[in-house]
This record gives sequence, structure tokens and C-alpha cells, in this order.
Amino acid sequence: MRKNNSKILRSFFITLVICATFVFAVSCAHTGNSKKTSGEDILTLWTEGSSVGSPKEKLIAYVESVTKEGSETFIPVQDRIAVFDFDGTLFCETDPNYFDYTLLVYRVTIDEDYKNKASAFEREVAEKIIKQNETGASFKGLEIDHGRAIASAFKGMTPDEFYDYVARFKQTEMPSYTGMKRGEGFYKPMLQIIDYLVANDFTVYIVSGTDRLIVRGIFKDNILDIPFNRIIGSDETLVATSQGNKNGLDYQFTGKDTLVTGGDFIIKNLKMNKVSVIYREIGKQPVLSFGNSTGDSSMANYTITGNKYPALAFMLCCDDTVRENGNIKKADTMYDLCKENGWIPVSMKNDWTSIYGDGVSYNGGNK
Repeated sequence: MRKNNSKILRSFFITLVICATFVFAVSCAHTGNSKKTSGEDILTLWTEGSSVGSPKEKLIAYVESVTKEGSETFIPVQDRIAVFDFDGTLFCETDPNYFDYTLLVYRVTIDEDYKNKASAFEREVAEKIIKQNETGASFKGLEIDHGRAIASAFKGMTPDEFYDYVARFKQTEMPSYTGMKRGEGFYKPMLQIIDYLVANDFTVYIVSGTDRLIVRGIFKDNILDIPFNRIIGSDETLVATSQGNKNGLDYQFTGKDTLVTGGDFIIKNLKMNKVSVIYREIGKQPVLSFGNSTGDSSMANYTITGNKYPALAFMLCCDDTVRENGNIKKADTMYDLCKENGWIPVSMKNDWTSIYGDGVSYNGGNK
């Protein structure tokens, strides 16, 4: 009898513990013990009402409105799509040039294992980039030529080998900054934006003009947990090791094959190409867009034009020349474009209390 009573008591106490745990969990969902989802809690590196339009307040008001069930502006979770450009929007754009431009120069002119193998075309493109860095010269068609040179200079690598190469390059020092390596050049206030959106059930995609494999290499093992299938960029061919010059329809992948870069450039993901690839790969119109240049204009306008849901487009303005390699002329142009197109400008100088975090300073090395 005592044994039976003991069993009953144990069952009773176990039930109490389970019930208490459930009540505590439910309680936490309505208290400060739950995961932070409010803009005020997450966007701590954004200043209050610092610039015209107050982008922080606009974004918070938007997110609170579209995530409130029952409201007229409510957006279902599956349609909460946010697209971000990469260079100049999430990551240091030029030091002294784009990450992928600088990577090509390194591959062709410095890398002891490759520089003597580089083609005349690859060297010509690298020399144009170097001249652009030194003089500010502009070269027509350089974007496409660079894409072609990247594809050929890294031909034959498996994706993982390419990612590892990018990882090694990420460890080199940023020439214009003290206390920061190339792979660490993320804008911390923008990382908070992604944290804020993810906490409120938005799906984030990176839509970059940089080679997709390079962007993946930058993101691999990094502070942003963005899955590779949500990273969209410029593309090059991928082939089987034994495929040769055969078309993919004339060749079957075998158990002896490995997937490698094919050496041919496919598309530069800028301007209207961003809109096309967003629909091809996502299949939905985004409701939020974040960019920084005219290369992102089409993506921004696509987001806010004819959308069945409330939608916003934000554009970063590179107006900070003290903490960052800013450009006032470009910033002023972007402010004008924001006014003309209905985009929300973000001042890197006035809207952010920090750009790269403590311990990083701009030394003006590429001025």
C-alpha cells in the first residue's frame, strides 16, 4: 500500500513540475524573458531622430504594423521578404575598391601560386583596377570584364576550395582601417537590422553584384547566419571535372566527377538583373529593400511599386568621412535620388553611433 502511495505521490509531483514548466514558458512569452523582438531593444547603434525621415523610427513603425495580426497592414510570415545589397549596404564597399576587385588584383599580381599563370586578359583587367584605385579613372565595361576575369582566374576550383581561398584573403589587413581585417568589414548597425527583421519572422536574402561564390565565401563561418540558398549574386559556370567542352545536356555527372568552376562568366547581377533574379530565385516581390547605389535602384523600385503589401526601400548614403571612406558627392546624389523615388535615406554619419564597432578606426589610407 505504501509503495502504491509513493508511486502516486511521485506521479503527482512530476505532473506539478511539468505544469509549472509550461506556465513559466507561457509567462516568459509575455515578459522580458522572451527573445528580444522590439526595435528599441535591438537597434542600439541607431541614433534617435537624427536625420530627415528618421529611418530607425520608420522601420520600427513599419515592422510593428505589418506583424500585428488583425491589422489592415498585416503581412503573413511567408510573404515577409527582405532583400539586401551587400557591398556598401552591409559591408565596407571600397578599400581601395570592392572586395571582389581587390581579390582579383591579389590573385593575378600577388599570389605566388597563380600570378605567373594569369592570362594577358586577367592581367589587363587587374591593371585597370589598380589604375582606378590610384587615379579614380573610369573604364567602360570594367564590371563585365572583371566578372570574366574572376571566372577564368578561379577556373577548376571546387566551391569549397574557392570559399577557402576567400577565407584566407579575408584575413589580410584593411589598408585604410586600423584594427580590422578584410573579412570583418560589416556595418554593425545593419547587422542589427537583419537581427531585428529575423526576430520578427522576415526572411532575409542577400542580392549582390559580387560573384555569388565570393559572397558565400565571405559569409561562411561569419557573424551572419545567412544560408547559402539565400545568397544571390553574379554567376559563373559550374561543371563536372570530366565534362570538358560538352554542353550540360550532352553530359551526365558520374561517380568519378567533382563539381568545379567552369571558367565562364554568366551574368552581372546589377540594376534590372537584380529584379529578374529576385523573381527567378525567390518567386515573390520583396516588401523591404536595402541598398546604397544606382545598381540597387531597380531592386528598390521593384519592391515599392505595385506591391499588394506595404513596402519600403532604404538607401545608405556614404556621408561619413571620419569613421568611413565616405564620398560626399555620391552621398548628395543618393539623397536626391531618395527624394525623387520615395526611398528612405540612411545617413551613415548621423544615423549610426558606430560603424565597425570599438577598436576600429579609419586612417584615410586610400585618400
